Amino acid sequence: MSVGEKMYCGNQNRVEETYDVVVVGAGHAGCEAALACARLGLETIIFTVSVDSIALMPCNPNIGGTSKGHLVREIDALGGQMGINIDKTFIQSKMLNRSKGPAVHSLRAQADKADYSMKMRQTLQETKHLTIRQAEVSDIVTRECGENEIEEKRREIIGVKTVSGAFYHSKAVILCTGTYLGARCLTGEMISHTGPNGLMAANHLTNSLLLHGIEMYRFKTGTPARVDKNSLDFSKMEEQKGDERVVPFSFATDPESVQIEQVPCWLTYTNARTHEIIRNNLDRSPIYAGIIEGTGPRYCPSIEDKVVRFSDKERHQIFIEPEGIHTNEMYVGGMSSSMPEDVQHEMYRTLPGFEHVKIVRNAYAIEYDCINPNQLHATLEFKKIKGLFSGGQFNGSSGYEEAACQGLIAGINASMKILGREPLVLDRSEAYIGVLIDDLVTKENKEPYRMMTSRAEYRLLLRQDNADLRLTKKGYEVGLISRERYERICQKEKWIEEEMRRVGQVRIGAEKRVQQLLEDYGSIPLNTGTRLTELIRRPELDYQKLAPIDPERPELPEDVAEQVNINIKYEGYILRQKKQVENFKKLERKKIPEDFDYDNVPSLRIEARQKLKIYRPSSIGQASRISGVSPADISVLLVYMEQMWFRKKEEVKEGKNGAEI
Repeated sequence: MSVGEKMYCGNQNRVEETYDVVVVGAGHAGCEAALACARLGLETIIFTVSVDSIALMPCNPNIGGTSKGHLVREIDALGGQMGINIDKTFIQSKMLNRSKGPAVHSLRAQADKADYSMKMRQTLQETKHLTIRQAEVSDIVTRECGENEIEEKRREIIGVKTVSGAFYHSKAVILCTGTYLGARCLTGEMISHTGPNGLMAANHLTNSLLLHGIEMYRFKTGTPARVDKNSLDFSKMEEQKGDERVVPFSFATDPESVQIEQVPCWLTYTNARTHEIIRNNLDRSPIYAGIIEGTGPRYCPSIEDKVVRFSDKERHQIFIEPEGIHTNEMYVGGMSSSMPEDVQHEMYRTLPGFEHVKIVRNAYAIEYDCINPNQLHATLEFKKIKGLFSGGQFNGSSGYEEAACQGLIAGINASMKILGREPLVLDRSEAYIGVLIDDLVTKENKEPYRMMTSRAEYRLLLRQDNADLRLTKKGYEVGLISRERYERICQKEKWIEEEMRRVGQVRIGAEKRVQQLLEDYGSIPLNTGTRLTELIRRPELDYQKLAPIDPERPELPEDVAEQVNINIKYEGYILRQKKQVENFKKLERKKIPEDFDYDNVPSLRIEARQKLKIYRPSSIGQASRISGVSPADISVLLVYMEQMWFRKKEEVKEGKNGAEI
């Protein structure tokens, strides 16, 4: 008998349909998951508590940012939709960290949030094999499966049930509930049991998950107030303009199509009076009054947290960003809060330019249910429930971009499972997506996870500018990238290789025109001839600047020239990281059987044994990243596995000679 099956038996008065994949939730994760499955030819249904909230941006109205821009580029390279959608709907775009090295350059675009949601909804509606359904899913339905001791502990998904009693059969279910599950919003003493923006919360599914033995967490996030643009005095703020030349997120977007007139953003600051008001009312903040149960994100604190934690700081930056072209609402970035309404009115009016501000929507904190992601494989499938996948904030992460990339991977792997194909697992050396998912499923996460460049060990190789070179072929193999786009990337690789080979052979003499160019850029003149690559490596010079003294240079696309420049300029560092990746791959290739018995390994510490049995890592590499497993434990494990491999080899050898195995 299936879990939940009794409630269906004998019930003739219910809707009953069959799909290949059910996606629960239509936020950024759900949209990517559903689109991936449908585009791979699987009949897919996506459930949302409100069709009007598809791809909603309940918090910051932007896509990208430091490290997050990398994720969006990777989503695009694999065949996802987020990059394409923001290119159609942005109102300001900026490349962050331009003064630093290319490893940390990140695109960030301000979105017209209503337009972003509408365009994504249109995409879903126009996608074949995809059905949109407004309904609340209340139960996952499973049955027993397995033929051995490990498998017998698992169940497999057979469908979902909605609050109305309808039953949807499916081969896979992807949970992308975002911040809606068991949600409640808090503004001071006022608590409403709703999802973000006052939308209906999903209040039934948590119990079903708990019945299936899924470990749940309670997390919290927050959002600042939205204020009326007409009530602000921008003359007291600093204007923040977009880039003169916009770089698109999607590698498929024509760069000329995104050169639009951009909307300005603004910068202001908190002050001593702001901080005084906050300190005087901390006892009324749900965060400090003990009302909030959930754990909040460390790297995106509320203004209350900032004032308490960084008491030595005299002011904090506050960014004023438009929510769209057809609205007067402005987002007050950097000032999320759960303070009572009257305190919010008082503290916001202390900001320069906010003296007469009118609040359109109050700031609030939101609590919600999510899972301990250690229960997932790197494919984002639950270890104990076959066919059940999950992605996004439901996995304990934060941010639209983190959500979208998980949704895409969950959608791809649910499809691969149904189609009987190999799953897509990106490791830490291949993509920021690989770093994010590995961190979630391997490390202990007691707070909402946020992607940062510092988390990526091989970030010089995982730049946003080469995401297409790293991942487009994988997207093509999966089936989400067209043949035409795949051939373009092959041509790009060829151009880069040919030009780097040519540049490496070019010698530059110390003639007058060369010396003049070097002088123009403040570079040391030449005493004798040198290679062009040596000049490119000078900090004040680059591939493009040296074009006048390189007459044999072919006409190449801008993105090809960019790759040539970076690969030459940082060649030594890149080679060093590639060697580090080789060592990393050695441990990743040492696979651990899923039914491996850690109790048989002598000299393995008790804590390590316990952690390894919980996480069941797929490789020695993954085992080495588990908290509580020491390098000494890994050495013991390696020795034991080598002995085990040697014994099996000898047994096979004896068997071939006619001896008993």
